[in-house]
Amino acid sequence: MMMSATLSTYLVRRFARWILAVFLIGAALIFVVDFFELVRRAGDRDTFTVGRALVMSLMRTPSLSERLLPFATLFGAIGAFVELARRSELVVVRSAGISIWQVLAPPIALAAMFGVIATTAYNPAAAWLRQRSDELGVVLLGREQLLMLQTSKEVWLRQRDVDGESVLHARQTRDQGETLVAVTVFTFNASGRFLERIEAEDAILEAGHWVLDNATVYAAEADPERHERYMIATELKPEEILQTAAQPDTVPFWSLPGLIERAGRAGLSIYPYRLQFQALLAQPLFLAAMVLIAATVSMRSTRFGGTGRLVASGVAAGFVLYVATEVARDLGGVGLVSPTISAWSPGIVAALLGATVLLNSEDG
Repeated sequence: MMMSATLSTYLVRRFARWILAVFLIGAALIFVVDFFELVRRAGDRDTFTVGRALVMSLMRTPSLSERLLPFATLFGAIGAFVELARRSELVVVRSAGISIWQVLAPPIALAAMFGVIATTAYNPAAAWLRQRSDELGVVLLGREQLLMLQTSKEVWLRQRDVDGESVLHARQTRDQGETLVAVTVFTFNASGRFLERIEAEDAILEAGHWVLDNATVYAAEADPERHERYMIATELKPEEILQTAAQPDTVPFWSLPGLIERAGRAGLSIYPYRLQFQALLAQPLFLAAMVLIAATVSMRSTRFGGTGRLVASGVAAGFVLYVATEVARDLGGVGLVSPTISAWSPGIVAALLGATVLLNSEDG
């Protein structure tokens, strides 16, 4: 028997409500924690206002919440299935001759659609908002407190130019590594003798040189000098800095293909960026697999009881899958396993396992 469009729409609305509710609750908790952390760090500063802190937390929340989506899909689907079971709606639908696969088709399609939206729209928007929040954070927190709040790694770069060598150290990076924050530069002449130390707020890579903002130059035999803009020659290309500086999860989805191509032409390791790109592409499949995992526990609960135990087992399965996904990402990020296999295998395995369990329990 074919399932009507009305029933499909009803299921989509029910599952969408549950998934979005779980995701928004999780995002709200992240927002509250992040907001109070900002208040704790910046509450005694002259530049602090509640409005600025709220805006900064709101702009940070989308990027901090990205990893919630698989859990929101899993827990939301479990909640929707349990609600349908408690109202005996699943029993009525099944008694009408509609198979479990017809019931699952709308929520699976919905989860896949959420994955497409998350990859193509939410991820780029979250990355853009995170960059804007960093700019506001300099005003609200000050540079030092902002760097303590952020988690991106420190960067060391060694470069040569016609005058000798220099070593750059930065506390944090932005713009895929082309902007360095809280920079210290040590310069040496061609024979390796130390010349000067330069400290600057930012260093922006332009054609053939770094532009340092608000720099202080400490020479070996001279008094410190302040410069609003100070230039250092460099032969580094953006692709070379990328390997050391840019964090894959800070690069928007639409920027990844070009970035991977440029880094590949430069002969750099591109495993982490290929992995991130493939993981974003695989997100619709991964979310659809979460619905199947939810169905394996929720459907059985309607027949055999023990809803709490079976739902708990579904939650445990979700966490196990998350751990397996992280292990696969670690292997793919260093090139031990193909990034494509690392990104797609968790979703494929989860979908196959979920389908197998449902075939045995429902059609077996």
